[in-house]
Amino acid sequence: MAATIVTHGGTDMPPEEKDGCETAARLGLQKLGDRQDALEAVVTAVASLEADGRYDAGVGSLMGMDGKTLELDAAVMDSRGRLGAVAALQNVRHPVKVAQRITDTPHVLLVGQGAEEFARRIGLHSPFEPSVKAQRKFREYIAEMKKAHDDDEGAEDTEEDDGKTLVRKFWNFPTSWQAAVDRAGHGTVGAVARDEAGHFAVAVSTGGSPPALYGRVADTPLIGCGFYAGQHGAIACTGIGEHIVRNMLARTVYEWIISGTPLQAALERAIALLPQGIDIGLIGVTATEAHVAARKPMASAILAL
Repeated sequence: MAATIVTHGGTDMPPEEKDGCETAARLGLQKLGDRQDALEAVVTAVASLEADGRYDAGVGSLMGMDGKTLELDAAVMDSRGRLGAVAALQNVRHPVKVAQRITDTPHVLLVGQGAEEFARRIGLHSPFEPSVKAQRKFREYIAEMKKAHDDDEGAEDTEEDDGKTLVRKFWNFPTSWQAAVDRAGHGTVGAVARDEAGHFAVAVSTGGSPPALYGRVADTPLIGCGFYAGQHGAIACTGIGEHIVRNMLARTVYEWIISGTPLQAALERAIALLPQGIDIGLIGVTATEAHVAARKPMASAILAL
């Protein structure tokens, strides 16, 4: 069984930015070639993406609406029973490594201040400044919001509001909520792998998806939503997290694979579940396949030994 790894840089990252995904995949594949297991490979790959600075994860994470807060989520899982996740984590360059260390504890998910203190105790607490790109994107983001003239305030709510009603209801920034919602980012990074022993693993990481309320957690650290791995393969999702959560998308795809659906068909079926206009992308690996599927082209890489 050939060792294989697949990486992606998020639905907001076009194929022109795939070199970072290729570098991450090569580093992960090297771990597989050194006979390390699939979990070590995907953590190595995602850590590379977190360190890149271009992707919305790790040092490239987007700032919150206050222009300073960084809340990071990450998770890992493999077909041997290891599972760990962190949510709303601050002051850590590599949240995926913290998630990996949680697999050594009795727990599967740590959040907020507790997660940060855990990172401090294991030597992974590492405060950092947002990347130059993240700071530039935030300034551009706010400037465009301030120029928006139509804030849709008082507009009649409809079933098609797609969650925007609540965003508007609780919106507490002095700029247009509509402009912010229309430009929401979708920046999860992820990796899935199969090692030579036939074990599967997945790792995901994100710096969030503004606009969002303080403390927002979406699909990335939630098992079965943004990620899943089991005896039949591994799946990672990226896109608008609330849609992914509502469909428990990663586990849904995994169930289709168990029922005999080919991987590529399962990934494309998952995309079709979400309404048109909603950005979504998935990567997956099984015993015989490795694929990427997305509503629009995104940075990704597939490598095998």
